[in-house]
Amino acid sequence: MKIYTKRGDQGETSLFGGAAASKASPRVEAYGEIDELNATLGLARAALSGDGELDAVLSGLQDDLFRLGAELSTPPGTENRASRPLGADEIARLERTIDRLQEELPAQTHFILPGGSPAAAGLHLARTVCRRAERSAVRLRETEPVRGEALVFLNRLSDLLFVLARAANRRAGVSDVPWIAERPG
Repeated sequence: MKIYTKRGDQGETSLFGGAAASKASPRVEAYGEIDELNATLGLARAALSGDGELDAVLSGLQDDLFRLGAELSTPPGTENRASRPLGADEIARLERTIDRLQEELPAQTHFILPGGSPAAAGLHLARTVCRRAERSAVRLRETEPVRGEALVFLNRLSDLLFVLARAANRRAGVSDVPWIAERPG
């Protein structure tokens, strides 16, 4: 199978089921940002230094995002047999993971800047990409159906990514980077 189809040469791509769409369409933008988010999680995973637990969490999230991308790349009226849509079970898993990880973290007493360990910095980047993907999915919902569970999943995922970044710093022995409103000097 060739990697190139030449369909994209004219600014179009194929949606799930074979329908053509402009590469500038809200649907393509939404699932493209899910793909970008998945890639940032891969980068964060590569920066983890032997933390099998966090790596397993991120691996599962990558699988979830692939399923979400498949859902968003499926136009209304086309059956997606490739994967089961994300739902309440996956959202509850995110919440349990947030709660479990927060138990090992010190109370947050200040705003935190992205940074610290390489893995935490990558997770902070993933969090911002997740927020952008969420905004794109909301924009798509303004013109086409998007399941509410997909939006809830993205919203909860950005919270989890913040907590994962803090956990990655703590496990690496690196402090979170506090935001100080007025730095001396």
